[in-house]
Amino acid sequence: MNRGLASILLLLVSNSFMTLAWYGHLRFNIEGKLGKWGLFAVILISWGIALFEYIFQVPANRIGYKEFGGPFTLVQLKVIQEVVTLLVFVAFSLVFFRQESFKLNHFIAFIFLILAVFFIFKD
Repeated sequence: MNRGLASILLLLVSNSFMTLAWYGHLRFNIEGKLGKWGLFAVILISWGIALFEYIFQVPANRIGYKEFGGPFTLVQLKVIQEVVTLLVFVAFSLVFFRQESFKLNHFIAFIFLILAVFFIFKD
C-alpha cells in the first residue's frame, strides 16, 4: 500500500474516533445512557475515545508528510483531513442523528471543500 493511501485510511479511522468523542455523547445522552452522568464523566469518556484518534492521527500525518517520505505537503494534509472529517461527520450524523437533515446549502458547502482540495493540489 502506498504512503498516500495509508495516510488517508489512517485519517478515516482517526476521524471516526474523533467524531464519536466529540458528538457521540450527544446521541447517547438522548437515549438516556449518559443522562445520569455528569459533564466531567462525559469529558473523561470523550478523552478516552480521543486517545485512539491520536493513535491513528499522528502516524497518518507522519506517513503522509513529504518530509517523512510521504506524498503530501503540510497544507495538503490539512485540507485532506478536513474533507475526511466532513465525510465521517456526514456519515455519522446520517446514522446516529436521523432527525438532523442536510439541506442544499450544506451540499454546496461540501462541494466548495472538494474544490479546496482540487486547488490545494493544483500547481
